[in-house]
Amino acid sequence: MSRQARILLVDDRVENLIALDAILSPLNQILVPVQSGEQALEALRADEFAVVLLDIVMPGLSGFETAIRIKRDAKTRDVPIIFLTAAVAQPEQTFLGYAAGAVDFLAKPFDPGVLKAKVAVFVDLYLKASQLREQAELLGGRPLTDQLSGRLAAVEETLVALCQLPAVTGDAEAAGTAARLADRVGRLRDALDALGSGSR
Repeated sequence: MSRQARILLVDDRVENLIALDAILSPLNQILVPVQSGEQALEALRADEFAVVLLDIVMPGLSGFETAIRIKRDAKTRDVPIIFLTAAVAQPEQTFLGYAAGAVDFLAKPFDPGVLKAKVAVFVDLYLKASQLREQAELLGGRPLTDQLSGRLAAVEETLVALCQLPAVTGDAEAAGTAARLADRVGRLRDALDALGSGSR
């Protein structure tokens, strides 16, 4: 199953949300439409998002105020925000947008292909970062060689106990098999130690 990211669409006009959905649906991600800054903040508290598309002019919390609150919260401050504005942005609007923490600014009507491409980049970055986080957690935050070394130590302990069993010591064939196994485990330990010292 392919991994998916959430994209937050914030616009007080339903027709704009429908248009955004049509443009971004081909990306095959989870689109979450909301109609106010307040709803956007609630959604961000509940889930992780790859990117936020945020309208500037809205009743209640404006896009700028919503962005400032997003960037104030430690949980959401790193979520990229793309501002969408109805008119050609005034220079001061652009400045306010970047000051509020936007990574980009698109004036409506915008090129659907450009918007889709920009969002796709942020989704890709988010999914790669998530994958790296998961891999780090799987390794318990330790290098892979340390993980393998710990597991090999458990095999070595079991092998020592096996070699001391009367059924092994009293049987020449079993003792020979255990000795060959011990030799292979020893070579594996040497290779792992060499790999570990080489990566430091």
